[in-house]
Amino acid sequence: MSNLNTKLMQALVEKQSVEDVFRQELEDAINQLLKVELSSFLGYEKHSSNGWSSGNSRNGFYSRELRTEYGTLQLQIPRDRNGDFHQQTLPERKRQTDSLETTIIQLYQHGVTTRQISELIEQMYGQYYTPQTVSNITSAVQKQVDEFHNRKVNNRYAVIYCDATYLNLRRDSVAKEALHVILGITLEGHKEVLEYSVYPTESASNYKDLLSRLQTRGLKDVLLFVTDGLSGIREQLLELFPKARHQYCYVHLARTISRLVRPKVRKETLLDFKLVYRAGNAEEAAENLGKFLGKWSGKYSKLANMFSSQDGLFEFYRFPASIQRSIYTSNLIENNNKGLKHHAKLKEQFPNEASLERFVCTYYSDYNRKQAARIHLGFNAAESDLVNMFDNPNR
Repeated sequence: MSNLNTKLMQALVEKQSVEDVFRQELEDAINQLLKVELSSFLGYEKHSSNGWSSGNSRNGFYSRELRTEYGTLQLQIPRDRNGDFHQQTLPERKRQTDSLETTIIQLYQHGVTTRQISELIEQMYGQYYTPQTVSNITSAVQKQVDEFHNRKVNNRYAVIYCDATYLNLRRDSVAKEALHVILGITLEGHKEVLEYSVYPTESASNYKDLLSRLQTRGLKDVLLFVTDGLSGIREQLLELFPKARHQYCYVHLARTISRLVRPKVRKETLLDFKLVYRAGNAEEAAENLGKFLGKWSGKYSKLANMFSSQDGLFEFYRFPASIQRSIYTSNLIENNNKGLKHHAKLKEQFPNEASLERFVCTYYSDYNRKQAARIHLGFNAAESDLVNMFDNPNR
């Protein structure tokens, strides 16, 4: 809200219309939400290479006016090439808003506090809603948050990814806090955000805590965990699920390598390292890693320390070839979290943890609903092999 406050103060000082400031802010926010909605529908951001050969793309926009008590908004409704996208931000075929309750719930879902909503509604529509009235209207949203954290999950997941992203959260002061996210893929290939929680900093014990909660909600067995190189995370995960395997993300390993070598040889070292995770099998990968260390560890001794243990390096080779490219990095969950952060840019900060909870729950509930009918790349061909892996007592 701080940018809005600054603009309001400036308008007052310059004796400009305060109503125009609110109208422009609302217009900009809705247009941005429409763009985010299309990106979420397509599954990739504008100009992203993920959209190449995806079968659908952006196709400009058409203009539309929306009359509110606050003023007429000039909106740009985005379109997709296939004509399958139907935006949900605005009511269809209506030129004016007809439900303050709907507006209140949408604002609340996106993390705005009840007091801020009350003030905005009064400014925009000239109608006063007390914070308690707003709270009563939005009680269903809090119920959605509670249901997300208490719903039953599948008892088996082929792959579970763990990652954190940082968001601005106000407590006594504003600071970045770590939103820990756990995303699973079922045997059938369906992706689902299983759980999330915010902590002051990222730590392995926090993931253990989240997975312990999931165990009480039905989770019993996992074939593979995929994570970055967070200290202690492998031990914490395997303590809870001793039959599972753990794979370190090769993108994070490559980033660490690039920091340990001189810039002039960075490209060459990364090309050599790529031969490790692009090998045909684990034996060839281990041989390529030996060649890599033989060539570079003499000049850069920290590389030898980095790979002193090979635990968690070659586990993805045990899985069907059709899904290996999805499980040797944690890119899948990182890209998902980037989408959340992009969506959160509309807010400079979350005024409290409850506000952040509502925003994140709405985002991941939408994500889970969209992914429920989709099969992740390669899993349709791997399902029977994955079932056999679960049933193998010596896995």
